[in-house]
Amino acid sequence: MPMRLDLVAITLDCADPRALAEFYRQITGFEPHPKSSDDFAGLNREDGLVLGFQRVEGYRPPRWPDQTVPQQIHFDFRVDDLDRAEAELLALGAIKPWHQPAGDRGRVLVDPAGHPFCLTLDRIREPGR
Repeated sequence: MPMRLDLVAITLDCADPRALAEFYRQITGFEPHPKSSDDFAGLNREDGLVLGFQRVEGYRPPRWPDQTVPQQIHFDFRVDDLDRAEAELLALGAIKPWHQPAGDRGRVLVDPAGHPFCLTLDRIREPGR
């Protein structure tokens, strides 16, 4: 039987960990990590997963879709109403890029630090979308 690995944390590079953690706290409802600082801020999900944000000096945000600076990672969030989710996220500081490859099944937005993320009506996205 292969070894099982339990995912316990996902960490994104950024220029302002506290600000990016606050953006994701508002959209996920995860609780702030008690040891967050100006160099590392975290959010805890009730099952123990930590979503972390670490300060990187000279941080360069990803460029999407042109990949001049690769995206490296992105999140997919399932939502019930794309228009409502998009409107709420834009109000929180997300940006909607011109390139939208998923048609009416999803949307691509970019967080305040430049990381692309997807909203989808589907539980699992198609590869390459």
